[in-house]
Amino acid sequence: MIIPLKDDLMVQQQIKNSWEHMVGVIMLNQTGRKPVKTTLPKFLHWFPTPQALINADEYVVKAIIAPLGMVNVRYKRLVRMSQDYLTWDGNDATMLYGIGKYGSDSYEIFFKHNYTVQPTDKELIKYLIGVNK
Repeated sequence: MIIPLKDDLMVQQQIKNSWEHMVGVIMLNQTGRKPVKTTLPKFLHWFPTPQALINADEYVVKAIIAPLGMVNVRYKRLVRMSQDYLTWDGNDATMLYGIGKYGSDSYEIFFKHNYTVQPTDKELIKYLIGVNK
């Protein structure tokens, strides 16, 4: 049984590693958090590693991410980011295909525990306010 992510926590608080984090970031792009919280666990069940995604059948991946919209764009970003991830040094998240400021800020906060980041995303700002109390 695949369990959706909890609604009272951010996606980033419920994943296991930095690759899953980047997948979540791409899924959250121009999409509400609620569909991501049901789609991401299904996705990670079928594709638990970057290599599993890279080797997966395109149509299977697209069927799983379809509820998020922008299927072709999102598929391309997920696969190219996963390819980059295999040789990524873990420093600058923007070096990964499809990861911009939000993804980089989120990575700094949740994986590098850098709470001095100045995000522009309202959810990341709210999270940092809670952490810095």
